[in-house]
Amino acid sequence: MVCATALLSSCHIYKSYDRPDGISAEGLYRDPVSMTDTLLAADTTNFGNTPWREVFTDPQLQALIEQGLERNTDLRNAMLSVKMAQAPLLAAKLAFIPGLALSPQGTISSFDRSAATKTYSLPVTASWQVPLFGGLLNQKRGAGAALEQAKAYRQAVQTQIIANIANMYYTLLMLDRQLDITRQTSDVLKRNTEVMEAMMQGAINGINSAGVEQSRAAYAQVMASLPDLEQNIREVENALSILLGDAPHSIARSTLDEQTLPSELSAGVPLQLLANRPDVRVAEMSLAAAYYQTNVARSNFYPNITLSGSAGWTNSAGAAIVNPAKFLASAIASLTQPLFAHGANIAQLKMAKAQEEQARNSFQQALLNAGGEVSNALSLYQRNSEKAEARDMQVKASKKASEDTKELFQLGTSSYLEVLSAQQAYLSAQIAEVSDRYDQMQAVINLYQALGGGRND
Repeated sequence: MVCATALLSSCHIYKSYDRPDGISAEGLYRDPVSMTDTLLAADTTNFGNTPWREVFTDPQLQALIEQGLERNTDLRNAMLSVKMAQAPLLAAKLAFIPGLALSPQGTISSFDRSAATKTYSLPVTASWQVPLFGGLLNQKRGAGAALEQAKAYRQAVQTQIIANIANMYYTLLMLDRQLDITRQTSDVLKRNTEVMEAMMQGAINGINSAGVEQSRAAYAQVMASLPDLEQNIREVENALSILLGDAPHSIARSTLDEQTLPSELSAGVPLQLLANRPDVRVAEMSLAAAYYQTNVARSNFYPNITLSGSAGWTNSAGAAIVNPAKFLASAIASLTQPLFAHGANIAQLKMAKAQEEQARNSFQQALLNAGGEVSNALSLYQRNSEKAEARDMQVKASKKASEDTKELFQLGTSSYLEVLSAQQAYLSAQIAEVSDRYDQMQAVINLYQALGGGRND
């Protein structure tokens, strides 16, 4: 037995899962201010550990996220998956204790029309598989890994829902702001057209019908963009309603200018992705389950020892029938050693090893994907922060140019084409500024999600 135990230990049948040494977590994401260097983060803090209520402080957005976490269908199904994964684990734990069954039996027989004889037995049978060779142990550990995998999947769904709700909410705020800017611009162009018509009728500054029509065309172009913006708002509202588990309806919200998001973002050290990213956790638990399945396949090569017995009352004593019934007990021990099973055990072990290797590759790829998403989010936030000052300068300069060109036109030293061009440049700069603001907010959301934020709230 000592030799057998040493042999089994050498092939890891009793060993619990450990993360493979070859899995690399270093240099997973790049420094956003460098073109080649990886981020050497010494700070162990992680933006992904921040509760989502501290990241998204808008009360209306918080109410929407709470509703989504309560009513979203995908999250409900993920929770049910956790419950389903708990059942095999319970069954695997109960496999270590003997199975008990009540097996009452009775017979009535008669030979050549003689008086019928009645026999009966009321035994309680028990059977216990002796867990010496790790089969039951690895099945239990594999079921535990599957449960952890289901929990991590639920966390991944929760993180995704929080990020999607926030993204859609901020999309609505961006579209609202763009719609407001476009409407203001259309009002300005409408007044300009009316002024141009009056100036043409009064023969002021040489305004002719061509200038009036240009003004009217510019006004019509802006007006034509309003239905598209309104349709986009309606579609995003409908999509957000469905995500919240509701029928399509309007969404109550604040404004883009009222939003505040964290400005100090820490990605932490790469190894923390192993603990924080739910999808990475899912991949690792899949590897652990495959590892235990390989151990189960190995244990199939060793003997299966079963103890069984029964105890109860019977009136059948072989050739005689006794009344009242007497107590009867029996015990049986059996050992089954597989010798040749048509190569089934060998095939199962080879398949289990291949599946374990696949799970290992998937785990490594999940780490790479996580690092890529963090890198993209950090870079997007950095780039939008860098161009914020330049965009603000563009908006102010475009506004000043539009005002100055209009004054020059009124003085007769500028053409209306220059006025129109300046106004369109100002409109484009404002729209771009709103888009930049939204991109920066989206970068924060993406980084929060990439770091596993909102998984435990």
